[in-house]
Amino acid sequence: MLDCLKNKAVTVAMSGGVDSSTTAALLLESGARVRGIYMALAQPDLEHQIRRVQGVAAALNIPLEVVDLQAPFAQQVLGYFKTSYAGGRTPNPCVICNRRIKFGLLLDRVLETCEYMATGHYARLAKAPDGRVRLLTGLDPKKDQSYFLNQLTQAQLARLCFPLGGQSKTQTREQAAAKGLTGLHGAESQDVCFLKDQSVAQFLDDLGIKPGPIVTSAGREIGRHQGIHHYTVGQRRGLGIPDATPYYVVRLEADQNTVVVGKEDELWQKTLRVTGVNWSSGTAPLLPRELLVKIRYRHAATPALVSADPAGGCQVVFGEPQRAVTPGQFAVFYQDDELLGGGEIL
Repeated sequence: MLDCLKNKAVTVAMSGGVDSSTTAALLLESGARVRGIYMALAQPDLEHQIRRVQGVAAALNIPLEVVDLQAPFAQQVLGYFKTSYAGGRTPNPCVICNRRIKFGLLLDRVLETCEYMATGHYARLAKAPDGRVRLLTGLDPKKDQSYFLNQLTQAQLARLCFPLGGQSKTQTREQAAAKGLTGLHGAESQDVCFLKDQSVAQFLDDLGIKPGPIVTSAGREIGRHQGIHHYTVGQRRGLGIPDATPYYVVRLEADQNTVVVGKEDELWQKTLRVTGVNWSSGTAPLLPRELLVKIRYRHAATPALVSADPAGGCQVVFGEPQRAVTPGQFAVFYQDDELLGGGEIL
């Protein structure tokens, strides 16, 4: 799989975790000329993480560069994160970071001296007969991370390498042990790298979002909230509203500073709209077309009719209602195992 990279200059984006560490080891074994690069972002334990990555690089005998991207990360990712929550949306910072920072600014830096950048993502790449790069799901369905790459472009994909996409996490751990990396790499990274021992609400409390009403979908006030950034669609816990059957958050109305709640049946819907669609496949498919659609990372891809929206986005109509469609998350479009594109749910 990696034979084509023999003697090629490849930089591995390293975190100090088992995935990127094993990626670097596999590329070395394939005969690639490997170096590492580490992004200093907003990690709470930054110095510790840098020392850990340095230890892995030293064990593999590869050079390591630390790149300070804290300022653009704060502006483009943390800014987006805070603005989204303040606007009543539930963002996905990893998707934005991948597009703008990791496979944006970091990749630009790598390409100044190298031909390719590799990461430990569980996704696959393949060349189509017409020369475009196809982004495919990882072979291990439990670990597939293609969803987080839905905003990447053909120009970015053409310079990337995902050595772990054709294997399972168990295989990766076994390879790390066989290559003497056990004890050097750290624990699994958390979903939101800039949070540590904090909830999202605690991280956002400095936004100054004020308490407000909790109302039913009919408009009847039945409680008070402590700020809409404490809530997301589908949430049940923390509402403090006793009733014979549970209430769930069904909508956040930021302009009214209101949390709207309802019963289980109000969480289900068949349609949604998507904005800011990026076609990673290079061109938009002929629409309308039935595709598989994921509305969050852990959502099972589900058949839906995807049509072009007059406003420039897409409209999605599922065959069966889906639970807790959440504004701010990404709807991602697949055809079989190929990721075609995705955009933000309105």
